Amino acid sequence: MSSVSQSRPQWDVHRLPSAEDRTFLVTGGNAGIGYFVAEQLAATGALVVLGSRDAAKAEAAMASIHSRVAGADVRHLQLDLADLASLKTAVDRLDLGHLDAVVLNAGVALDDPPRRETENGHELMFGTNHLGHFALTQWLAPLLSAAPAGRIVTVGSFAARSERLDLDDLQSTRDYRPKRTYGRSKLAQMSFAFELDRRLRALDSTVLSVVAHPGGALDSLTPSRPPVRVTPPGERLRALPAGLLVQGKDAGAWPAVRAALDPAVRGGQLWGPRVFGLRGTPRREPVPSHMADRAVAARLWAASGELTGTDPHLGFR
Repeated sequence: MSSVSQSRPQWDVHRLPSAEDRTFLVTGGNAGIGYFVAEQLAATGALVVLGSRDAAKAEAAMASIHSRVAGADVRHLQLDLADLASLKTAVDRLDLGHLDAVVLNAGVALDDPPRRETENGHELMFGTNHLGHFALTQWLAPLLSAAPAGRIVTVGSFAARSERLDLDDLQSTRDYRPKRTYGRSKLAQMSFAFELDRRLRALDSTVLSVVAHPGGALDSLTPSRPPVRVTPPGERLRALPAGLLVQGKDAGAWPAVRAALDPAVRGGQLWGPRVFGLRGTPRREPVPSHMADRAVAARLWAASGELTGTDPHLGFR
């Protein structure tokens, strides 16, 4: 073992480093994985902004965080990723001089047909999960560039491993299957994030783009956070056998939190749970070849720019 690795402290998910004077935005920070990312980041002393379209749910999340983190500094930003025209205005309302990191977490997952569309006429999951974050990144670029070492953490999904993008049918207009469309929307996010880091490196930008995924994260294994969510004891008890393979959403947040905080993390990396990529403490994973395909990423980037009228590359320096 090298002296460098010996001197580096082991990452402890329960004893996070201080992040006082830093600011983080978590999209979808009012529920699920995003809530626990926000709660854990708030415990570091940072200002955490919850990006959510539902003000009541955001208020409930902030109340829960305040009840668990003494002196937590949390705010709500009205943010609707399905409404592309609203995103620049939302970022302007942040009223910040810089942003240390954004965790691109918010997402829609539909289980059944029919196919649904955003206000902009895009398939709902692809339009929200990928296109909304693609456009948001452009408007956040000046704030991230103004930080000493800004980070973009994209929350991907284990579901993306078995999917491949159909570049001729990105919006599933010909063959809509909800689970596949969801997996492809997450694959699009991850492909974009890796391509973004390549472009940031070409610019010699101080901003990094990193990907994290929660592995297998179940509500039934997640500790209660009233009024955000209450897990009945019976439900948790019945789910305990599944805990051999998967975990709760509190643990599912660990890879994204490490990707946002750990100074050893580098751009273009993928972080996920240690045990088969499904559960456990976060570790770096090899990037699957289909997620790192530059030709696919270039075509996806061009199509996304046309569909949103934005190009995140242009906002960074």
